Amino acid sequence: MDLKRSNTSRGSKMRELPFLVLYAAAFYAFIIRRSLQLSRDHYAELFGLRPGWLTPQCLNDVSDAQWRNFRANLPVLTIVFAIFTTIAQLLRAYFHLKARGMSIVWLLISLTYLTYLHGACIIFILSIASVNFLLVKIFARMKYFSLVFWSFNIFFLLCNRIYEGYSFSSFGEHWAFLDNFRGTFRWQICFNFVVLRMVSFGYDYHWALQDSRFDHEKHIQRCTVCRAGKTCYHLLQERGVQSDKFAFVTYLSYLAYAPLYLAGPILSFNAFASQLDIPQNNYSVRDTTWYGLRWLLSLLLMELMTHLFYYNAFAISGIWKQLNPVDVFIIGYGVLIFMWLKFFLIWRYFRFWSLICGIEVPENMPKCVNNCYNLESFWKNWHASYNKWLVRYLYIPLGGSQRKLLNVWVVFTFVAIWHDLEWKLLSWAWLTCLFFIPEIIFKSAANAFQAKTALGEFIVREFSAAAGAITITCLMVANLVGFVIGPSGISWLVSQFLSRKGLPVLAGMLLTFYVGTKLMFHIRDAKQSTH
Repeated sequence: MDLKRSNTSRGSKMRELPFLVLYAAAFYAFIIRRSLQLSRDHYAELFGLRPGWLTPQCLNDVSDAQWRNFRANLPVLTIVFAIFTTIAQLLRAYFHLKARGMSIVWLLISLTYLTYLHGACIIFILSIASVNFLLVKIFARMKYFSLVFWSFNIFFLLCNRIYEGYSFSSFGEHWAFLDNFRGTFRWQICFNFVVLRMVSFGYDYHWALQDSRFDHEKHIQRCTVCRAGKTCYHLLQERGVQSDKFAFVTYLSYLAYAPLYLAGPILSFNAFASQLDIPQNNYSVRDTTWYGLRWLLSLLLMELMTHLFYYNAFAISGIWKQLNPVDVFIIGYGVLIFMWLKFFLIWRYFRFWSLICGIEVPENMPKCVNNCYNLESFWKNWHASYNKWLVRYLYIPLGGSQRKLLNVWVVFTFVAIWHDLEWKLLSWAWLTCLFFIPEIIFKSAANAFQAKTALGEFIVREFSAAAGAITITCLMVANLVGFVIGPSGISWLVSQFLSRKGLPVLAGMLLTFYVGTKLMFHIRDAKQSTH
């Protein structure tokens, strides 16, 4: 009976697949055609377009400041990291350096790098980091460690932004001359990542003083990576390191580690210290080379996208507010694709250099943004390394899944504050939490309901696809509010799609996302069958 039901279910899935693929192809053909038309018709009204290299008359959308700066500094960054990597690898090989030796090497390299970036402001970084180290060493064995530790880190996270990195003159006129040597990059922006590393060091040390609950042998049995003779990131993070690794030099080299300093990805102190001793062996030279080539192909894709489709320039210029609902959807969707590819390239660039240096970090964006149909999987796969950090150092200490509905509010509020002190980011965080509630309820109901017939499986799958369509719509709204239009734009966005012209577009969006979710189900099923 179960075999018959399985065959019936598989047959119905395969019959729908050609229609889903055809719809998706038609959708993207329309999106590409209309995007090209919009860019051609409105380019003269847009901000942030510069002469491009694709064709003599072609313009390039460099309206996003983060992408513009990264793209402009890419040649210099590549030369600098090539020099750093060569020095570090030669010293490791010649002197047979282990954790302590490599921590000194990376500390000297990284401090040179930070001095160029921040100039005299490196004093602020080292001062706060030193006090944090002392707090950890003094309070780690005490019951109120978490309260003292979090209070200190959140205090400076907020103060750094409120006082815009401080001025030396506020500490006395005899220090005012140092304000002329503040470097080329605002230190308080990068310090957000330093705070995450300080928290990681503190808790990894705090837990190292307690009895470990990590079952090493059980993990090896379950983990395919570890069974293959390699070492997975989870093992590096959970098994802890010897007490001598929690030294001040290793701590500072972790905070300032050059390849990951500017943008991450984020890794725990345990994982960093372990790989200083024994470099990562999961990526061979061939694997790392292929990783770099794939990055170059992705960079080419971004260049084609910004030369042909001016999505971000539409959003920055505000022109899209004058367009009809269909075009508003296209621009909004395009902005999110642009954001995904931008962060994909930035994070993988720095991860590539870290891999060459022997430090493997979690991969951000392991899945395409178009292959996420629920909030939980989206956040696990967007800033994946940050998600791992949040789960380990905030979500689980708060009680984990036992208080899930409450904890998501705390976690996302922290995420918003960590990014910046802006109302639109808090709006994004709280909207995301609101959208999380029905998803959690639906998942609980779906898990409780066990389909016993082919019809039951069909109904659950259809309801799940409909829920996925609604979730994707909610994700688009939350991210556009948080990173593009702000809370003041919510009423405009709602009015666009609840108007007489907008309702058919909204229905078309939901249908498209429904089809997309069904395709994601097929991709998931195909992966499960191969494993």
